[in-house]
Amino acid sequence: MMTLFYLVPLFGVLALLYTFIKGSWVSKQDSGNARMQEIAKYIAEGAMAFLKAEYKILTYFVIIAGLLLAFMGYSNPKSSPVIAVAFVIGAVFSALAGFIGMRIATKANVRTAEAARTSLSKALNVSFGGGSVMGMGVAGLAVLGLGSLFIVFKMMFAPNGTPEEMEKAIEVLTGFSLGAESIALFARVGGGIYTKAADVGADLVGKVEAGIPEDDPRNPATIADNVGDNVGDVAGMGADLFGSYVATVLATMVLGRETTSSGDNFGGMAPILLPMLIAGVGIVLSIIGTMFVRISDSVGNSTAAVQKALNMGNWGSIVLTAVACYFLVNHILPANMSLRGHEFTANGVFGAIIVGLVVGTLMSMITEYYTAMGKRPVLSIIRQSSTGHATNIIGGLAIGMESTTLPIIVLAGGIWGSYECAGLYGVAIAAAGMMATTAMQLAIDAFGPIADNAGGIAEMSELPKEVREKTDILDAVGNTTAATGKGFAIASAALTALALFAAFVGVAGISGIDIYKADVLACLFVGGMIPFIFSSLAIRAVGEAAMSMVEEVRRQFRTIPGIMEGTGKPEYDKCVAISTEASIRKMVAPGAIAILTPIAIGFLMKAEALGGFLAGATVSGVLMGMFQNNAGGAWDNAKKSFEKGVDINGQTYYKKSEPHKASVTGDTVGDPFKDTSGPSMNILIKLMSIVALVIAPSLPKKENKIPAANVEVKKEIKVTTVTNKNVAAVAVK
Repeated sequence: MMTLFYLVPLFGVLALLYTFIKGSWVSKQDSGNARMQEIAKYIAEGAMAFLKAEYKILTYFVIIAGLLLAFMGYSNPKSSPVIAVAFVIGAVFSALAGFIGMRIATKANVRTAEAARTSLSKALNVSFGGGSVMGMGVAGLAVLGLGSLFIVFKMMFAPNGTPEEMEKAIEVLTGFSLGAESIALFARVGGGIYTKAADVGADLVGKVEAGIPEDDPRNPATIADNVGDNVGDVAGMGADLFGSYVATVLATMVLGRETTSSGDNFGGMAPILLPMLIAGVGIVLSIIGTMFVRISDSVGNSTAAVQKALNMGNWGSIVLTAVACYFLVNHILPANMSLRGHEFTANGVFGAIIVGLVVGTLMSMITEYYTAMGKRPVLSIIRQSSTGHATNIIGGLAIGMESTTLPIIVLAGGIWGSYECAGLYGVAIAAAGMMATTAMQLAIDAFGPIADNAGGIAEMSELPKEVREKTDILDAVGNTTAATGKGFAIASAALTALALFAAFVGVAGISGIDIYKADVLACLFVGGMIPFIFSSLAIRAVGEAAMSMVEEVRRQFRTIPGIMEGTGKPEYDKCVAISTEASIRKMVAPGAIAILTPIAIGFLMKAEALGGFLAGATVSGVLMGMFQNNAGGAWDNAKKSFEKGVDINGQTYYKKSEPHKASVTGDTVGDPFKDTSGPSMNILIKLMSIVALVIAPSLPKKENKIPAANVEVKKEIKVTTVTNKNVAAVAVK
């Protein structure tokens, strides 16, 4: 029975082995001339300096939170102090996932730039190779950590496999997910503040005021901007999807524990085992999928060819996952099961997985439509750029709001369809099916910032124009894939949060959430507000840090002789320091809101009110995430469209034209939308649900008090029969 459980960590080891082999291949590629290596060194040192500063702060957080969790586990019979150990391991693995991504990205960027001197196909191989290292590293650490800890905790807390023992084992395992999501939130917010403070500062002063190209070496903020691509879009994203991956599998395991069946060949644990095996098999299929990402040298410099190659890898892994899941489900699960009164079959579970894969695919396609070059949404923003900065902003906001409609309809259909297939377990397994190809999704996502960095290095090293043309093609595709990846992530987060929500209701011991109760309705609105104040803090942090960056860049342009002529050397390190300090200082408040708010609501307002809070936060967070991600992605590609020239009312406009300047303003507004607050929404809603799940066994239950006017006093009545009288004397004791 335990053989398949032991197989799960081996899938993780396989992914890490692939990471090592592919990482070694990337490292052996040519790193270019001395100037390219010098710039790459600046970027790598800045990125590692940020990670060192960030992880130092997070170490204190992990120690304090671990001690509190140990105390809570010690005082609760349904948990254990070991939950603190799981929390620390989850935090360390999440940080390690970000570190692996950072290391390979800062090696692959300069090697991609050098490969672009040869051909677009070779540049794609190197940049996607770096991305696949990150993707497999994240998936491998998640599956290895989750699978290994489950085996250990089952032996410790559930040697007999009884429902009570398994409840305790999985409750302790939630600490691993809590640690992963906590680090992910801080890494995503901190990295997002860093990268966008540098990006906005570099754009406003360099491109708009000074009129110099993007990534021009005369711009003092350009190194900080390229460092930001790594700390935000690579390290932050790696920790983000590590947490999402773990939370999705864990949510399915929690609901799988409650599932009852007959004929289970795994002692009732088949529904718990299935999501871990889907994740493990997904790694193998993602490795196969990477082999489809190839283009021929004969295609020339074609954006469509690069997009098609990435789509082939993505589609290949999705189709293979669907086929593999059919055999997995029918081999592992019993024919008939039930969860909280809802009966379903193994075929129903497979149907829910297919629903999840379809939802993920449709979400990616819709997001691509709203953010890709040449499509109606981006073209509409381009047209509105011709009448100024304000109309560009209006157009982008409108597209972002419109872009929530179809994804929400698809998501709602997915929730309804997966529930009809297999109840709440179906909703959770649909999310697990979506996340099965996380390694491939992350590989496609991570290649974008690597290509962006490669373009920056090519510009600063003054490589031939055709090199920058190739890296710009990869970068443009990377913008679209990054947007689709974020759309995919927020959809999976919604399904995962719903599954965690259902698990919380069961663990907290409440029968449901009644929104007609005043405290529940009040907390529903409070929960809906949280994503807004969270976004406000994150965007404000970017704005304030960007102001400091703008002032520093202006100062250097004024005071350093010969900087605009190229004879004076900018002080890159001062701009790097500004972004580092601002991001570390300002990531604390948003993170504290996500962790402390559900704890306060839970213990002050009790479990049912906390359920209302989570419902409000989930709906609001999903909408905010979609709106901000898509608006930012559309603004970005509208700006990039001017590089090859755009036709507006019969006239062609290029870079440095007035419409282009308006598009730069729109992109500047969209930067914190798509890279700071937007992608943090999916972590926010999952982290709050996981916090609620962890504290659920300790929450006080609300007493159902009867109003005084309706109180009936029950008394013991003694009846005595009186002789010779047809009456009864009633004595009330």
